[in-house]
Amino acid sequence: MKLKAKIMDEISVERAIVRIAHQIIEKNHGVENICIIGIKTRGVPIASRLVKAIKAIEGVDIDMGVLDISLYRDDLSDLTQDPVLNSTDIPFSVVNKNVILVDDVIYTGRTVRAAMDAIMAEGRAATIQLAVLVDRGHRELPIRTDYVGKNIPTSKSEVVAVHLKEYDGDTNVQLYEKVLN
Repeated sequence: MKLKAKIMDEISVERAIVRIAHQIIEKNHGVENICIIGIKTRGVPIASRLVKAIKAIEGVDIDMGVLDISLYRDDLSDLTQDPVLNSTDIPFSVVNKNVILVDDVIYTGRTVRAAMDAIMAEGRAATIQLAVLVDRGHRELPIRTDYVGKNIPTSKSEVVAVHLKEYDGDTNVQLYEKVLN
């Protein structure tokens, strides 16, 4: 892949997370009855940063969980015959809660659909809302975001890469062009 552009640096990623935190608080009329669930892998540290931002604004700890959607994907057979089971860790009830799902990038919407199926298996939430750092378009399912850090119109030959300190040693968002051999 060939690097085309650096879309966001660490400061702009953090600003986007703080902005999303404010939007979550505003839309939900405070933080009572909300929980935040990060979709593995890079949705988890973004969710953790959102929880910290909300605490800095409201002074309240928010329940946070980790969601592994491996078994809920509709493209499982394309990925592998034997799925690797990671761990879901939601140590609280989602019943009647406003669940904020968090992911790094939304593309086709299939990951979010799988995440919604996984949440519904946990219990009936009052609402399921979606927060993403980057929306790159190209939806295949009728799914929309509630909170977006940055909209980045892309072509299908491009790849949006979110790098986070927790996994990559640096925080930024970059746009790559797939190079055909």
